[in-house]
Amino acid sequence: MIDFRSDTVTRPTAEMRAAMANAEVGDDVYGDDPTVNSLQAYAAERLGFQAALFTPTGTQANLLAIMSHCGRGDEYLCGQSAHNYRYEGGGAAVLGSVQPQPIENEPNGSIDLEKARKAIKADDFHFARTRLLSLENTIGGKVLSVDYQRQARAFCDEHQLQLHLDGARIFNAAVATGCDITEITRYYDSVSVCLSKGLGAPVGSLLLGSKDFINRALRLRKMLGGGMRQAGILAAAARIALEQGPLRLHEDHANAAYLAAGLAEIPALDVDPSLTKTNIVYARCRKGRANELKKALAAQGIIITAGDPIRFVTHLDVDRSAVNQLLAAIERFYREG
Repeated sequence: MIDFRSDTVTRPTAEMRAAMANAEVGDDVYGDDPTVNSLQAYAAERLGFQAALFTPTGTQANLLAIMSHCGRGDEYLCGQSAHNYRYEGGGAAVLGSVQPQPIENEPNGSIDLEKARKAIKADDFHFARTRLLSLENTIGGKVLSVDYQRQARAFCDEHQLQLHLDGARIFNAAVATGCDITEITRYYDSVSVCLSKGLGAPVGSLLLGSKDFINRALRLRKMLGGGMRQAGILAAAARIALEQGPLRLHEDHANAAYLAAGLAEIPALDVDPSLTKTNIVYARCRKGRANELKKALAAQGIIITAGDPIRFVTHLDVDRSAVNQLLAAIERFYREG
C-alpha cells in the first residue's frame, strides 16, 4: 500500500528496528533509562534549550506545555486552525482548566498580532488571565517567517506573555526557510517537536524549555499517565529520527512540489502549486467526487483521505515512483469516469 494520508504513517527503518532491539534501558519514571536521558540531552543541545522531555505523543507535549505555562483560570491565545485548539480533544480546557482564546489565522498561517493584542484580557476578576501565546510552524504545510516569529517574541515580551511553539513539523519549517533549527527555536520559551511524523520515528515527541519548565512538565506528565518505563526502546529509534530525519526532508518537499504540479494538470482538480511550501499538498475536487476517488485509489493500493480539500502528504515511505503512480491513477479515474 502507498499511503498519502499523513507523514505519521511512516514505518521505522531497519536501522531503527536494530537500535530498538539493542537499546540499553532502565526505568524512565525513576529517571535512569540511559537511552532516554541521552535523547533528551541531545535534543536540548541541538535545539538550543536547557532541557527536554520525551513524551508519548505530540498532543501530550502540547498539553504539558500549556499546563506548565498556565494555571487554572488562565487563558492561552492561539490560532483558530491551531492543532492544540482544534485537534487535541480540548485537553487544555478539559484537563488543565485553561481557556483557549482562538484568533482567526491569516492566509499565511500566522496570527495578526494586533488582533492578539485586542484579545488579551484586562486585569479584572471577570476575565481569565491571559498568560500564553501559542503558535504553530509549520501550520497546514505553511511556514511562518523568521521575521514574524521575531515580532511575536517582542509582542510577548511587551505584554508579559510566554511564547510556545507547536513545532510538530518544525524541521520541515527550517528546511523550507533554509535556516538552522535554532534560528527558529531561539524566540520561544517552549517548543514541542514530533518525532513520528516526517522524521520517521515509530512513536514519540519532545517538549523543550528551561530546566524549571521541564521539571513542571515532568510532574504533569506523570499525572497525565505519560510516565513510561523501559522507554529507551522507543528513544533509540527517536534518536536516529532526530539525527538523520532532517537530512532528507528536502526530498519530501521536492516530491510534494512535483505532486502539486502534476495534480494542477488534471482539469477535475483545483490546485495551486505555489501554495505547496513543504510536504503537504491540497487539492479540491471540482466535481465533488472525492469519496469515489478514494475508493478507486484504494482498489489500486493507494490510500488517501477524502476531504474538501483532499490533503496529500509526502514522507520517507513515498518516493517519486509512488507519486507517479498516484498521478497516473488519478488521471485514469477522471478520464474513465
